[in-house]
Amino acid sequence: MILLRFFVLLLSITLFVLTLEIVGLLNSILAIDASPIMAVGQYALARSASIISTFLPFCLLLALLLAITELSYRNEMTAIWSAGISPSRLIVMLLPVAVVVGAIQFLISDKAVPAAAPYLHDWGIGDYAAKKSHVNPGDPIWIRSGPDIIQAKSVNADLTEMKNIIIFRRQADGLLLQQLYVEEAKLAGIIWQLKNINVFDRGGRVPYHLNEMNYAGGLRVLSGAPTDDPQEMTITQINDYIAHDGYGQRPAYVYQTWWHKRISPFIVALIMISLCIPLATRFRRGGGLGPLLGVGVGMGFLFFVSDGVAASIGEIGLVAPWLAAWTPIIVFGAIAAGLVARTELA
Repeated sequence: MILLRFFVLLLSITLFVLTLEIVGLLNSILAIDASPIMAVGQYALARSASIISTFLPFCLLLALLLAITELSYRNEMTAIWSAGISPSRLIVMLLPVAVVVGAIQFLISDKAVPAAAPYLHDWGIGDYAAKKSHVNPGDPIWIRSGPDIIQAKSVNADLTEMKNIIIFRRQADGLLLQQLYVEEAKLAGIIWQLKNINVFDRGGRVPYHLNEMNYAGGLRVLSGAPTDDPQEMTITQINDYIAHDGYGQRPAYVYQTWWHKRISPFIVALIMISLCIPLATRFRRGGGLGPLLGVGVGMGFLFFVSDGVAASIGEIGLVAPWLAAWTPIIVFGAIAAGLVARTELA
């Protein structure tokens, strides 16, 4: 019952949101392809992954509430409780549902959303207009390495060689110390070997030339992810950005926050179940089903709002990434545990 309602709700909400977007952005969407049907189909396919990822947990909550409401209306919840099945046992019996929904959420967020992101960025429709890449093939590549800033005219496919490079060596406070004009750089282990370097020091000193020089400033070229938005990255790409301090795009704690959020769908699904089941014990004989839905939806809405706020706090670095990602889950998990315990003792 729960899974059937879950998939129906997920499909219905996704189609509803897609329809609103397509109607509002139709002129821009039609520019994707010469065929209107192909254009709308391509946009719908690319956007559906993000929409599903956003609404999937809430659809599980609604599916649970609708199933409980129907069972309560037919007095079947009374039969369940009379058979000696406690709320905690029922939650354990529904663990496979949490695993299935959590796995779907993870796969869509980690595979489908990153796969669709480049197309949405390239089209630049709606909210993606600000994310559209304005980098042309001949434009230089800018890289940050600690306090240093690097410009490279070209990089090879293996990300191990660069040509026509300018390295702006700076102090920790950003004050320029030296400019290096490098003809070629090759990666050897963790050291970049520079060749044919013209050195310009601060203070008007006479420039000089070096044939070779090693650079160990942690220089790394962006790899893998076509975007710096952690919501549109795979967990492997997020780990890569964390390991390289965000490649200078964003602080590492932004990616650490979303790493924790990426692995949380299984726990979120379990919390949705744990919040709904204790509520069912208050409506054993089909009465007060309106309040059941109202309280359940209200608690779920409060959870998702607090989860979004906590993620934003983690992204700006006010709290530790793990604390930002897991605090709403811990708080509402404690509420669910309290409700279950109270019901068991009643």
